[in-house]
Amino acid sequence: QVQLVESGGGLVQPGGSLRLSCAASGSNFDTYAMGWYRQPPGKQRELVAVISSGGNTNYADSVKGRFTISRDNAKNTVYLQMNSLKPEDTAVYYCNARRGLLGIDYVYWGQGTQVTVSS
Repeated sequence: QVQLVESGGGLVQPGGSLRLSCAASGSNFDTYAMGWYRQPPGKQRELVAVISSGGNTNYADSVKGRFTISRDNAKNTVYLQMNSLKPEDTAVYYCNARRGLLGIDYVYWGQGTQVTVSS
């Protein structure tokens, strides 16, 4: 079992930056692929960025060059550095942990943190 707690959301002006953190409890954090998803108002949840257990990263086209995902396995934490924020980045951001074991896909979600980009 993995519990995820996000922090770092808030209100920021367009062009500003925020850093989201997701602290994970439980063991074997380094074996999980970690991701950030977001759900804009009135829309479906969408992938923002993922980082594999080996450190490989992938980003949604809409955030490439602006957002950076990273992980610190010693601290059981994954980060999302968000720069050059736009109003369309406004959403609830969710942390996700995923791994496959013996044919079973284990997926965990955090409770979400609100990011609002507005002047």
